[in-house]
Amino acid sequence: MTGRRIALVAAGASLVYAALAPTFTTGSLLRTLGSIFMFATLAQAWNVIGGFAGYASFGNVVFFGLGGYVVAVLMAKARWGFWPSLLVAIVFGVVFAVLIGLPVLRLRGHYFAIATLGVAEGTREVVLNMPRLTGGGSGITIPALGTRATTPYPGNRAFYYYFLVLLVAATAVVWLISRSRFGYALRAIHQDEDAAGAVGIDTTRAKTAAFAISGGLTAAAGAIFAFQQVTIYPERLFSVEITVLFVVMAVIGGTGTVAGPVVGAVALQFLSEYLRSHYLEFHTLIFGAIIIVAVVFLPQGSVSFVREAIAERRLPLLDNVRRNRL
Repeated sequence: MTGRRIALVAAGASLVYAALAPTFTTGSLLRTLGSIFMFATLAQAWNVIGGFAGYASFGNVVFFGLGGYVVAVLMAKARWGFWPSLLVAIVFGVVFAVLIGLPVLRLRGHYFAIATLGVAEGTREVVLNMPRLTGGGSGITIPALGTRATTPYPGNRAFYYYFLVLLVAATAVVWLISRSRFGYALRAIHQDEDAAGAVGIDTTRAKTAAFAISGGLTAAAGAIFAFQQVTIYPERLFSVEITVLFVVMAVIGGTGTVAGPVVGAVALQFLSEYLRSHYLEFHTLIFGAIIIVAVVFLPQGSVSFVREAIAERRLPLLDNVRRNRL
């Protein structure tokens, strides 16, 4: 059996297990698994712009926050149901990504990263200073119970499936991109943007489209998360820590790959839970040290590392050590 067939069988078995998990797991574990699916979706969304196009955005959390607040405002103020609010949130994320992408994507490298971070922080301040609409620093509560609820609160099992379906959709989108001309254009931009433009690739359009796809998927995750939490606050939904976490997940798993962000999200979330349970006082220190070691020894990501090991029938760990001059 080839490596690709093994990967497909493993993916199929994992999907079947995920679909059946609510029948034999507790509510707390379902919530943890739902969180893993959410972060895997965020990592996949970032992978489109950061992994394929090579534009490391440190402000993708802005779409997460806006998606959550669009749903919260529409449900609490306009009395909309969740599903139409979710669609509006996705469209809002796509449009906002296009609007900020046109000027910001002219920057490259750390300038682009800093600019996106500034957009996220600036948007958070705007939300904070609109208390009549967003609740400001006091937050906003979605009416999810009683007669005021436009959409009844569905519970942990439903949110588990919401995040699972969203992850499957995000992974399918990334898989289609990886095999399309659009995906090859993004890879060309990643390798050498000037050369890509010279051979006829519309780099501005490709980068903006990638940013829009990333924004729409991230906004969808933020919208579902906001409904799950019921009460949301700007500090939480626009937290830079969220961006850092799903960027690290994508990098550990392997940027520019389909399975990498999912593998990274699952591995890091379970590792974090294990360390928190067994090493409460030092779990953050140990977690950070493991991430550093993983980045140093597996700079190409775990998925690419395993793929190289299978193809070459050897462990290229020593090559990574030499590459990092250890």
